Amino acid sequence: MLNPVRSASNCPALVLNADYRPLSYYPLSLWSWQDTIKAVFLERVNILEQYDRVVRSARLEMRLPSVVSLKTYIRPARHPAFTRFNVFLRDRFECQYCGDPRELTFDHVVPRSRGGRTTWENVVTACSPCNLHKGGRLPKQAGMHPRQRPHQPTVTELREHGRKFPPNYLHESWADYLYWDSELEP
Repeated sequence: MLNPVRSASNCPALVLNADYRPLSYYPLSLWSWQDTIKAVFLERVNILEQYDRVVRSARLEMRLPSVVSLKTYIRPARHPAFTRFNVFLRDRFECQYCGDPRELTFDHVVPRSRGGRTTWENVVTACSPCNLHKGGRLPKQAGMHPRQRPHQPTVTELREHGRKFPPNYLHESWADYLYWDSELEP
């Protein structure tokens, strides 16, 4: 078994599809160093960039991969999964009633108690105070209307929204493979 040398846990690998695009931007497609090395030995990935950090076993010494690409192309989903995270991403992590980015929940525009369903077209991001204020009322009754009409986003729309929220950590070896609205910080 390989033994990490000093903080290998801080060495995730950026995972790219076979076309050299990240599998996802938000959350950024990252694997732990352990999963990355396993994929290398199973010959499922190509190593594109490496860290200066090394892992060793009794018979092997290897620099940790920082960027890998899959050898087999994974076709992106045609329609994004309905998840709380994807609703927040569609709505750009802002309350659709007041614009506040804090204490986010999701709200059924037509409350479930009134027959509303949990679908893309009936759920929006809401901060806790707005969600509590609206309660089980319809938007007209509460005088609260979403800033944008809830809709099922495309994969492209979510990808574009995700690129506006780069993660806190971006290694400089990833720069040639990522395209953010703001500059990468080493």
